[in-house]
Amino acid sequence: MPDREDWLSGVFVPATTPFDPVTGDVAPVSFRENIRRWSTEGIDGLVVFGSTGEGALLDEAEKLSLMALARDVSALPLVAGAAGESTRAATAQARRLAEVGADAILLHPPTYFGPWLPPAALRDYFLAVADDSPAPLIVYHIPKFTKVTLDPGLVAELARHPNIVGLKDSSGDIKRFAEYTTACGGDCRLFIGNGALLYTALALGAAGGIVALGLMAPRVCAQIVQYFRAGESTRAGELQERIAPVHREVVAAFGARGVKVALDALGYAGGAPRPPLQPLSARERTQVLGTLQHAGLLPEASA
Repeated sequence: MPDREDWLSGVFVPATTPFDPVTGDVAPVSFRENIRRWSTEGIDGLVVFGSTGEGALLDEAEKLSLMALARDVSALPLVAGAAGESTRAATAQARRLAEVGADAILLHPPTYFGPWLPPAALRDYFLAVADDSPAPLIVYHIPKFTKVTLDPGLVAELARHPNIVGLKDSSGDIKRFAEYTTACGGDCRLFIGNGALLYTALALGAAGGIVALGLMAPRVCAQIVQYFRAGESTRAGELQERIAPVHREVVAAFGARGVKVALDALGYAGGAPRPPLQPLSARERTQVLGTLQHAGLLPEASA
């Protein structure tokens, strides 16, 4: 396992999960090809089974199989999304994903009882998984789906655990992100989950971003980080301004469904989402393609 300072920074992209259009099963060949292509686009790592990867719609056997495939194809750091409504289930899944190659585990709070759990119970949940996981933990803050908001004081407490190495904040609340930066100090790495805020988060001290925007514009997102680190803030800001609408009008507006439409247009294997998610309408698809074209990611003829 590499030291976290050696790999836990930069642009990580949350891979989508392609499904067979006939059977609805995961499509391993398409998954491998996507992973292989993203791995050559200048990014720093990949996340599998996150929100954009429809992780909540995958069973554990599917996760373990795809994790092994990703590990076989890519030499980049791989972070695997784990989930469990009980501490016992989350711990077991984190352990098994680490055993098949995950370099870190991305873990969100429980969703069923989560909104009613006091901070002490949430603390115990994350600490228990961190205690038992062979791979380090990245706490996943995504209140849009979990309905759980992590208090900065709780984040500071979690960050002191030696096996909790990072936090991904997908709240879109840059004020809260700044509070997390202060709370963590140097105890963990902070990642922004909102691709439109990548530049701003870097300016606040983020280690990088785990951004679905990077699936559609991997080299541009990587360049934002590179220019920022080189002190070329103007160039980084210009790139951010150009592609920020893709986050707002594709990722934020439609989630995995919109990202998959965009990936099909860009030559990746996108495909349909897994039910109960529904494909975009023709009008929505046109909106996605127009957004890509306006950002300079899609040739006019394709749109």
